[in-house]
Amino acid sequence: MGILWTIIVGFVVGIVAKFIMPGRNEPQGFILTTILGIIGMFVGTYLGQLVGWYGPNDGARFIGGVVGACVVLLIYGMIAGRRTA
Repeated sequence: MGILWTIIVGFVVGIVAKFIMPGRNEPQGFILTTILGIIGMFVGTYLGQLVGWYGPNDGARFIGGVVGACVVLLIYGMIAGRRTA
């Protein structure tokens, strides 16, 4: 159940991050949105632990995951924008 829950939450986090930071250089489709959300949860966990929001054994919650996914989407947009220009 843990993997399925990670996929579902990652997909929702990816959708919310794409609504917050729209752009033409964003990943498209169900799988890339889910991967964006899952990576965002990992980035959110790391940033949250760095800032002090979460303890050493805590994972990112929804807001932390959205923040992490927005950071990943920003970096992805910068890299993809550079490649197409």
